Amino acid sequence: MRTFISIDVGSMKPLVELENELREGMNVKLVEPENIHLTLKFLGEIGEDIIPGIGEVMKGSLHGIKPFTASLHGVGAFPNLNYIKVVWVGLVDNGQMEEIASRLNNGLHEYGFKNEKRFVPHATLARVRSARGKEKLKELINKNRDKQFGEVNVECIRLKKSELTKEGPIYNTVLEVKL
Repeated sequence: MRTFISIDVGSMKPLVELENELREGMNVKLVEPENIHLTLKFLGEIGEDIIPGIGEVMKGSLHGIKPFTASLHGVGAFPNLNYIKVVWVGLVDNGQMEEIASRLNNGLHEYGFKNEKRFVPHATLARVRSARGKEKLKELINKNRDKQFGEVNVECIRLKKSELTKEGPIYNTVLEVKL
């Protein structure tokens, strides 16, 4: 099964409003609002036999970290504004997400998963299909570069199964580990 470890953000009115703006005149594939999340670690295809080990690493990654609040702050693009493939909203906390991601990286390396080079806390909102509307998209990103979109209370991390379909991905929670 195709999997990743996440902090779920979900459907929030300011993000839905931003996605509605992204929809107008731009060729983008929007993330369904209920699927908006921060990926702590993408695992890819795994066998069910490894899930208990992943769960132990997830528990270990949260050691000493209490529930916290992350702010949804600013809009950006990957890889950059001149070649936009992904539009995202940033997440800001007091370093907890980076610590969890680092611990997951280190712990899961023992199971053969590659270490991520760089962790940028973000939630993907849209993937760009073509350059149509590129200038409007750049304006929208710049307009929202420093905007606050709300907060999310982080009380758990989840191992999610991702099933790709023609209508879009379907995510299901396989494991949930509370902070």
